[in-house]
This record gives sequence, structure tokens and C-alpha cells, in this order.
Amino acid sequence: MPLLSPLMRRLLAVVCGLALLLSGAPPARAEFSLPPLPYPADALEPAIDARTMEIHHDRHHGGYVAKLNAALAERPELAGLSLEELQGRARRLPEAMRNNAGGHWNHSQFWTAMAPAGEGGEPSEALLEAINGRFGSADALREQFEAAAAARFGSGWAWLILKQNGDLAVTSTANQDNPLMNLGGIERGTPLLGLDVWEHAYYLSYQNRRPDYIAAWWPLVNWSEVNRRYAEATGLSPRTPGEEH
Repeated sequence: MPLLSPLMRRLLAVVCGLALLLSGAPPARAEFSLPPLPYPADALEPAIDARTMEIHHDRHHGGYVAKLNAALAERPELAGLSLEELQGRARRLPEAMRNNAGGHWNHSQFWTAMAPAGEGGEPSEALLEAINGRFGSADALREQFEAAAAARFGSGWAWLILKQNGDLAVTSTANQDNPLMNLGGIERGTPLLGLDVWEHAYYLSYQNRRPDYIAAWWPLVNWSEVNRRYAEATGLSPRTPGEEH
């Protein structure tokens, strides 16, 4: 067989490349992974015990990640979408995929929204101004947030969000839905703070006493992280009260 000329070899390479593109082969997708806890499992005691944290993080959150990866392997057209982009397409996702994508996103924000008691800082000047303007005071925000968390029937989440019009709002969602999802009945916005009120988040220590869990959880809020989220959403500096300008 005669050897191909350099020109023919280049043409053959172009043809092969076009054939691969036209074949519709999906791009490679990196699997989602379980983020580590940002503190030891016992760091939030006594409000949340170490055993609950281990089960909640390793088994429940880990389960959402594993099931999401398995579901995405069956839907190559979704390859390459970020976790946030999956939330925004929730209406078009199969329910199981939506639940697991939501479970992964919700829990990822949950771990970083908490810090050991006394280490979470306080609301920034900008956030505190927005809280006072919307709710009247930080104490009033806490009261409304805890009421929403306690009133959520069954399993779900309570949220502090920044709406598209720039207002803060307290809301709640069922199951693993969240305010990023384009679903009917959800008050949409950028989540700044989210609390898990599924029983697996508190049952070992609190059984059916959800209000006790909610009250014990509030001092764990990592305001430094909430400030960062608010600043990112608004483009403002996350300075805390008393910090030099």
C-alpha cells in the first residue's frame, strides 16, 4: 500500500475529527464529590452531637452525591453542568435527580453556614442594615426564621434569601428543594442561610422536639460565611460592625 502524503494525512485527521463531532459523543464529566466537614464532627456539640454529624454528612449527604452521579451517568446531555446550573433546571429534571442535586447543594451550603458556638462572628454592617430594614432587628429575624423552620410540615429547609429586587426574605421549602430551583410555589432568591429540618438532622438528640433543635442551632450560625454570601450577591464589602474602613 502506498504511503499517504502529508496532505492526505491532514485531510484524514480532519475527517476523523468531524466524524467524532457528528457522532454526538458526550463530553467527559467530572463526578461530584462529597466535601469534607470544615470542622471536627464533635465541634458543634452540645447543640449537634458528633454521631448525628457523622451519619448526616457521611451517609445522608454522601448518599445524595452517589445517587446524583449515578443519575447523571444515565443523562449524558447534562454532562458539564455545574451543581448550581442543575438547581436552575430543576423543573426539567426527573424528580429523583432533582432531589439528589438539591440534597447535594443544600447540604454543601449547610456545613459551611455553621461554626462552633462563639466562632461564627456577627452580621456585617451591610447585612445588619438590611436585616434591620426588612425585619426590624436581628432578634426579629431570628424569631421569623425559627417560626418558618418549625412550621415546615414534614421534611424540608428554612432559608434566609436575597430576592432579585434586593430585599431579604425568610422562606422554607419541602424535601430537598431550595430557592434556586425554578419550581412553582417556591419563593426564589439567593440563599444566604439554610437550616435542615429533616429528622435525620436532629432526631438522635431531640427526637420530635424540633423547636428545641432550632433554638440550639441558631448560636451556631457562621455569620462570616453568611456575610460573604451577601457580599457576593450584592457586590458589597462584608465588613463587620466596628471594623475599620
